[in-house]
Amino acid sequence: MTTWYVLVEEDTRETKYADGAELKLHRWKLVATRGIGSTAEEAAAEAERIALQYVPAVIARHARPGDRPARQAYLTPDGAWVVSVRQRGREAHVRVSVARLMHTQAESEAPPPSWREKLREAF
Repeated sequence: MTTWYVLVEEDTRETKYADGAELKLHRWKLVATRGIGSTAEEAAAEAERIALQYVPAVIARHARPGDRPARQAYLTPDGAWVVSVRQRGREAHVRVSVARLMHTQAESEAPPPSWREKLREAF
């Protein structure tokens, strides 16, 4: 049985300076995964709920209790939600999608090199 997940991605912005110019670098970052259940319908319903309620970190950091940011939510043909959230001059974008977990692999470390291998590397 395949487990369905809701994935939440945020458009994060980082400001860098190069040669006296300010560069605003954007990239999508996976910020949350949530296992839902065994059906795509359950996952789609949860994705909609999250898309309509999730507050990105850049907005939440400056929010006061009781604040409700402006929100525009778009449903794409493939079932993903793209959401624009604005509050007090700040804007953030969120993508919420449904996915099946198809593969997982645990981390494994190689054994430390033997003393012979260390000597070979030294010479």
